[in-house]
Amino acid sequence: MPEFSRSAYEHLLYTLPQQYPEVASSSLHLFTRSATVGLVKGSVQLHNGLELRVRELVDLSDGEILDYSYDVLLAGEAIRWYDPQPHPDDADLESTYPHHLHTAPNIKRNRKPAPGISFAAPNLPSLIRDCIALGKRARLTHTPTSPLADRI
Repeated sequence: MPEFSRSAYEHLLYTLPQQYPEVASSSLHLFTRSATVGLVKGSVQLHNGLELRVRELVDLSDGEILDYSYDVLLAGEAIRWYDPQPHPDDADLESTYPHHLHTAPNIKRNRKPAPGISFAAPNLPSLIRDCIALGKRARLTHTPTSPLADRI
């Protein structure tokens, strides 16, 4: 599990393009809210055309994420998002409860487990890997009638 101290987390945030060649740029920034709580906000642009928007409330004294929202966009349109809103009646989400993602079709209601997403460790490495894989799948499934694949 990656270290989750303030200095290690800031290093991760501010060196994403150096650590991940697939990252074109990052505007992520850690804003201090108190002596121990910070807000991470911004976006990560990937070379495959996807944008990852990040909002995290982090407790840097305990090394944990208190709340988050991650949105994956293509040409300004949300194609996936991750959140920890509990859905206790959805047995399909038990494996990563309460963490899950929403994806097309019917993005609002189509929920899937989100392995690699937690409150206990930085989620950015998992999210970047997911975005890279999502971009590759879209290209591999490219058909003339696939609007998602056409825009990558």
